[in-house]
Amino acid sequence: MSVYKIVELVGTHPESWEKAAEAAVNRAAESLRDLRIASVSDLDMQIEDGKVVAYRAKVKLSFRYEGGA
Repeated sequence: MSVYKIVELVGTHPESWEKAAEAAVNRAAESLRDLRIASVSDLDMQIEDGKVVAYRAKVKLSFRYEGGA
């Protein structure tokens, strides 16, 4: 039997939502072990002076819970 914890991150990238989501996963992988599932829950864009400057992807990530808070 396993237990998984879910965290929510927002990745950003100037080129695409896919790269924004990938940025969130890559960053999480630097400090979390045993990542299992990534689910994109929301997409939006940052706009400045009428132009898109960044794509943002809200990503829910699950990983095996090992205890603690």
